Amino acid sequence: MRIGFDAKRAVSNFTGLGNYSRFVISNLMKYYPENVYKLFIPKLPQESKDKENETRKDEKVYSIKQTHKPFWRTMGIVKDIKEERIDIYHGLSNELPYRINKAGVKSIVTIHDLIFINYPQFYNLIDRIIYDIKAKYACKVADRIIAVSDCTKRDIIRHYRIDPSKIDVVYQGCFPIFKEPADGLKKKEVRHKYNLPDQYLLSIGSIEERKNILLIVKALKYIPDIHFIAIGKQKDYADKVMRYAMEHNLSDRVHFFSKVPLTDLPTILQESKIFIYPSLYEGFGIPIIEALNSGIPVIAARGSCLEEAGGPHSIYVDPYNESELAEQVKSLLENDQQRVLMVKEGLEYVKRFSDEECTNELIKVYNNLLNN
Repeated sequence: MRIGFDAKRAVSNFTGLGNYSRFVISNLMKYYPENVYKLFIPKLPQESKDKENETRKDEKVYSIKQTHKPFWRTMGIVKDIKEERIDIYHGLSNELPYRINKAGVKSIVTIHDLIFINYPQFYNLIDRIIYDIKAKYACKVADRIIAVSDCTKRDIIRHYRIDPSKIDVVYQGCFPIFKEPADGLKKKEVRHKYNLPDQYLLSIGSIEERKNILLIVKALKYIPDIHFIAIGKQKDYADKVMRYAMEHNLSDRVHFFSKVPLTDLPTILQESKIFIYPSLYEGFGIPIIEALNSGIPVIAARGSCLEEAGGPHSIYVDPYNESELAEQVKSLLENDQQRVLMVKEGLEYVKRFSDEECTNELIKVYNNLLNN
């Protein structure tokens, strides 16, 4: 197969959508090297330019098609897709080019979430309009839609009135480094580097209102002798959380870290007591997958897709009830047997999100599309 990708975020975005793009492309190249992969991007980052000629030499690996034309990803790219004789074009982040359905190529779009519809208050008006136009159009013209969770599939059906038979659920895994236990030297180094407390609860993700970490800080009022660490990009919401912590004499137990390198993140996770993800709404929940792979018990919020990510042996709470969260945390801290069971079952459950398993499911979608 000759498969083309909208790879802008794969080379320029190092958070969720970029991670997904790299996950898909790198694993397809690893497990299915017999295909030809074409990466379409508007601009190649400076540090990658030296590699460009190397990639063009071996088309069996992949090659990059780039341009500096305005609106190229929306419109001009269709001409290049035709020229590259692509069999399947896969939009990896909620959008497809205009008139892709007239290009004589099969198309797939991955829809990560429709949070901008479910929780419009977390987005400005212009962004909401643009996201909605792009996602709705992509769902309409795509030959197949990939949803990253059953929850996202339900949202696509409800909001865009899409036939369920057109949608495939294909999950995403996490970086392999989260599956590797840190040794004693690495733990000592990371504990010293970040001055980690002896016992702490942990959450990972942008520190913004939708992630709802204020719930954890509120719960700390009922949980003595434990700290809370949040890792992620800090937005205005971080100030709100810290103000609450200061007003309730909790600031000495609340810590925010930003720009933590991937090489340190698994160790911080593995040294935590409980991973807590109280987000109001998610498309899937990769940090939960990271925690389960790290052998850490998970408490997450009910109400979106987090039960899919965490499985039946994780704990789920009302995202607006700090008392319930506090009781679950205290109970888990005091019950070693439950912690051991949650870790064991979590490691078993998370196998379904392995790189190979997820990539095999994706290839099935590609093959079914071309053969039907």
